[in-house]
Amino acid sequence: MNILALEFPPISHLFQWPDILFDGTWYALNKTSLIYLTAVVITSAIFLSAGRKKTSLVPVGVQHVAEAGVNFIEESVVMETIGPEGKKYMPFLTTMFFFILFSNIFEVIPGIQFPANSRMAVPITLALVVWLIYNFVGIRSQGLFGYFKNSLFPPGVPKALYLIVTPIELVSTFVVRPFSLAIRLWANMVAGHLLLVTFAILTAALWDATYVGAVAPFAMLILMTGFEILVSVLQAFIFTILTAVYIGGSLHPAH
Repeated sequence: MNILALEFPPISHLFQWPDILFDGTWYALNKTSLIYLTAVVITSAIFLSAGRKKTSLVPVGVQHVAEAGVNFIEESVVMETIGPEGKKYMPFLTTMFFFILFSNIFEVIPGIQFPANSRMAVPITLALVVWLIYNFVGIRSQGLFGYFKNSLFPPGVPKALYLIVTPIELVSTFVVRPFSLAIRLWANMVAGHLLLVTFAILTAALWDATYVGAVAPFAMLILMTGFEILVSVLQAFIFTILTAVYIGGSLHPAH
């Protein structure tokens, strides 16, 4: 009796891609960078197209997508975490949401099937940008001394607890936040990609052995593909809403 042996590709083959354009140069492009460039182009195209003169009172097509996205970020993110004064951060938050979403969603696009955010470079870069922004907002709105005072000694906390709370707030606010923000996005996309690859390999192996045996893993592959679409949207939303929470905390130290 033959025992089915699954040959799983090396992890490096799943996340590292050879250069496609300009091989050997510092500006070489591979699959990951092309996905990011495409995400930038799609995000820009949506809002540039939507920003043109309206031809109808009812938004349709790209204009509808853009307006729906803006309304979603405004109502579900900005107003819930920052308040009315957070509307000036809408362009940044909306752009970041769509960019992360499109970078993730290529995981389920046939022929591409790779989430660019499963590589750490861009998630950590975005997280560091967020870190710079919320610290800048806090210093500008509260002053340098006031911002650090309210961050390290939160209002409303009994003074006796500052020996415990202050070191935690120091590490959390100024060290851990950007890394937790980046790792959350990166780890979820890595895990999802590995699951899809696993079920795809299992389906192919069982299909060669017996068609009937491939039904269950193929059904799981379809199910996980739908689940990864949800995860792609959810991770873009989580990254965006946490960014808004951090900005809101810098504006409103009492909260």
